[in-house]
Amino acid sequence: MNSLRHRYTFLATLLVLFLSACSTKEVYEPTKLDVEWNKYESEKYAIIDTALNIALLDTQKVLTKEGVIDVEISKNKRVISQSSGWIISASIDGNLTLASQNDANSTREFNLKKTVASASVKDNYLAVVFADNELALYDIDSKEVLFKEQGAKYVAVDSRIENPYFMRGLVLFPTLDGKIIFVNAKLRKRLRTVIVSSEENFNNIISLNVLENKIIAATSYKILSMAKKEVRVKYELRNIIYDEKEIFIATKQGEIISLTPSLQVNSKVKLPFAHFFAMTLVDDKLYILEKEGYMIVLDKNTFDYTVHEVDFDDDGYIFVAGKEFYVNDEKILTR
Repeated sequence: MNSLRHRYTFLATLLVLFLSACSTKEVYEPTKLDVEWNKYESEKYAIIDTALNIALLDTQKVLTKEGVIDVEISKNKRVISQSSGWIISASIDGNLTLASQNDANSTREFNLKKTVASASVKDNYLAVVFADNELALYDIDSKEVLFKEQGAKYVAVDSRIENPYFMRGLVLFPTLDGKIIFVNAKLRKRLRTVIVSSEENFNNIISLNVLENKIIAATSYKILSMAKKEVRVKYELRNIIYDEKEIFIATKQGEIISLTPSLQVNSKVKLPFAHFFAMTLVDDKLYILEKEGYMIVLDKNTFDYTVHEVDFDDDGYIFVAGKEFYVNDEKILTR
């Protein structure tokens, strides 16, 4: 009898400890709050899908970093990217459309026969990364395949999938397994493969840029800076943005960090347990949305910051367009 009573007491204690752990989940709690954020605008549309530099609205129009573009996307297609004056969309079975931002009647169609993960356009080239990690380069006018290579298998990807990058006759293909493939477009030949990181899951390239003649690439685990030599630094990234001379990152550990193009730390601040959703840079201020309903405004030079309560629905899509955060059918202004 005592044994049974002890068993029930033990189970009850475990249950109390479990419920206590669940109820005391640690979240970001600012030590000081500034005035409440009051810069909002309502929109007549809502976001229903996003890619890295473009969002799809419930009107089937698209939202880019410059605002709403008068290009309509078919209901069976999702947006892929905005690139060199084209809006790229594709169906799940690979029917890809290039629609001109400036001429509603100018479109190009490609039947690629499998799911597209990312794509970019430059001059007469269309570069595509497929969902099976195959890479391909096409001539837009003739639709000829200029280059094709099958990438390695992977298990799962981060939803932030970077698009191919064109640079001085080269195409930099960001793969879904953490590599950058350098292809000479004219020679139709792979020149080099560079590994950014080698994690098993969610290891796709989420950012690719050139800063002060250095190629900057990132997965959600690591950042690479590459010029004459390669430098890699481990960070668990939530957000990454750039200005002319600096890289700004927000990490899963609640850090906001300024890095040089060589990945040296300029400045950093830590907000314990902060979960960052989105970040933008306007003039000399970083604006960061935090999950618990806060706007962090941080001076990029001094790294002094203020925290403001902000009202937004964290269950929907969030898209950053220049000076605004678009959240579902609402716009949060930075100034």
